[in-house]
Amino acid sequence: MFPRGTRSVVLALLALLLACAGPARAGEAPPALLVLGDSVSAGYGLPAGKGWVTLLDARLKSDGYSYTVVNGSISGDTTAGGRARLPALLALHKPAIVVIELGGNDALRGGNLAATRANLENMVTAAQAAKTRVMIIGMQMPSNYGPVYVKEFSALFGDVAKAKRVPLVPAFFAGFGEDLTLFQPDRIHPTAEAQAKLLDNVWPALQTLLRK
Repeated sequence: MFPRGTRSVVLALLALLLACAGPARAGEAPPALLVLGDSVSAGYGLPAGKGWVTLLDARLKSDGYSYTVVNGSISGDTTAGGRARLPALLALHKPAIVVIELGGNDALRGGNLAATRANLENMVTAAQAAKTRVMIIGMQMPSNYGPVYVKEFSALFGDVAKAKRVPLVPAFFAGFGEDLTLFQPDRIHPTAEAQAKLLDNVWPALQTLLRK
């Protein structure tokens, strides 16, 4: 039992603590959604705010999802670069979701596909070890890279996704990859008009990871 007169003081202090704790919880920052990608996700050649990652942020808000979108994409990045950068990004942002959009530059440089696969596997494993939900965005290469290389490159994204049990976007440019009017003059980077199509390709797989 509290001494006479002390009980009311203790109750008042408890009420004050609860009042302070409530707003702190309510004011917590929303969980982060990290996009780890290359120039396509970094918005290369686009006006500021026109890339698909910015459109993703707007769609999340309009659909009632509370996430802070962090664009960790760098033009020219490879799976090796993403693998090197990811641990620091995980530690800094503690994301609830990581979207991996890497591999295109590996193929453009004729990189070793076994190394690309190993890097993707490592990134997914690292994110999962950090209790983060993960998805992979796959890419496809034009036929002039040779049928064997093109087939093996396209398949490795699905192989990793299946092995790691994570959602997959099989082809980022699905539905418009052959339409050169939706690509910048380099024929590699989609135009501003194509960014909504990129988001539409990502959205179904991403929705399986979102929490309200």
